[in-house]
Amino acid sequence: MSATPTLVTPAATLSGVWSRITQLNVVSGSGAWVETVEGERYLDFTAGIAVCSTGHAHPRVVEAIRTQAGRIVHAQVNCYQHDLLAPLADRLAELTPPAIEQFFFSNSGAEAVEAAVKLAKQATGRTGVVVFQGSFHGRTHLTAAMTTSKAVYRVHAQPLPAGVFVAPFPSLVGRAEADADAEVARCLDGLRELLETTCHPSDIAAFVIEPVQGEGGYRPVPAAFLRGLREICDAHGILLVADEVQTGFGRTGTMFAIEHYDVEPDVMVLAKGMASGMPLSAVGARASVMSAWVPGSHGGTYGGNAVACAAALATIDVLTEPGAPEHVRDLGDALRDALLGLRAAHPEAVVDVRGLGLMLAVEFADPAVTARIVAACLARRLILTTAGARGAAIRWMPPLVVTRAELDQAIGIFAAAVAEALAD
Repeated sequence: MSATPTLVTPAATLSGVWSRITQLNVVSGSGAWVETVEGERYLDFTAGIAVCSTGHAHPRVVEAIRTQAGRIVHAQVNCYQHDLLAPLADRLAELTPPAIEQFFFSNSGAEAVEAAVKLAKQATGRTGVVVFQGSFHGRTHLTAAMTTSKAVYRVHAQPLPAGVFVAPFPSLVGRAEADADAEVARCLDGLRELLETTCHPSDIAAFVIEPVQGEGGYRPVPAAFLRGLREICDAHGILLVADEVQTGFGRTGTMFAIEHYDVEPDVMVLAKGMASGMPLSAVGARASVMSAWVPGSHGGTYGGNAVACAAALATIDVLTEPGAPEHVRDLGDALRDALLGLRAAHPEAVVDVRGLGLMLAVEFADPAVTARIVAACLARRLILTTAGARGAAIRWMPPLVVTRAELDQAIGIFAAAVAEALAD
């Protein structure tokens, strides 16, 4: 082990606006593990909030970054195009649904969501968007207006941009199948009522929805609800935008979560796991939609950065190699079974287990219990975090290359932490 590095940035010079999951100062990482300045190793089941899809410092990604950094770091796309830009777009076109044909690159999920909204407005000539209760689309001014998972993302920022309308999202926690169907129907009726009473369809450019809500608690959208949205969009010339920022690039056991549904979006927003930690995002859309974007009306200094594109191409190679999707599904099934076992053992404490692939959540009745479990896991060197407006759900989003032994270790730690928290 190398000598322990010294942190050189005084904490007093950093803004306090970041919320902190832990107080750990990490200096290195490998696979599903991070190492602190004190030399302690932790299982990282946050993966940088579902960003480190290939784990920390995957050798193929590291080598791609190193090689590209020796060629050219920044080839700004207005000035000239580097030789990885089109190959990455071609690769994404192969992986996304057939309707998604062309791509624009930016840096972050929120930036890509804003670009998607801007694209939808230009393509339709309309000014409004509809989002869904419990959504998270970012924390910039527009995306904060589109985010309804927690009020803190909007605190002291009002008034936010106008033209954003919020429709109900089906809550299936504790519902039987018949009740679930009724809940989907209720929410579709609520959306139709919104379009009849509050925002006319002729003013709506897009519906923007996460196939699995992220910050909202890892709630998958019911298939019937997504089909209903597609039908309403088709009836009124509204674009359907799938926000796959957190669900994309193998996280749910398929390359994109929309593949779990028999629905094609008009626009997709991609980020997070796309480049294993390098800042890169993308908006993909039908060519007919992209062609409506006025040249020069959108852009960005760093979008499609050459080093980030190299990392993305290497990441995609790792995530699409034979057996990779099956690995995610198999480990997701094992994790789900373990969490369902905990629910059966603690039926009064555990409210729900839900999600897809390695994007799973276990929700507890008491948020205070949830906080104690997360703290107890951290004390045992497992990093987890919460989701939902009340912070009652614990979300599991390990690197997609996590091993079965590492998963079993994390499950064992979690079971012990649950027992400890419920005993308090």
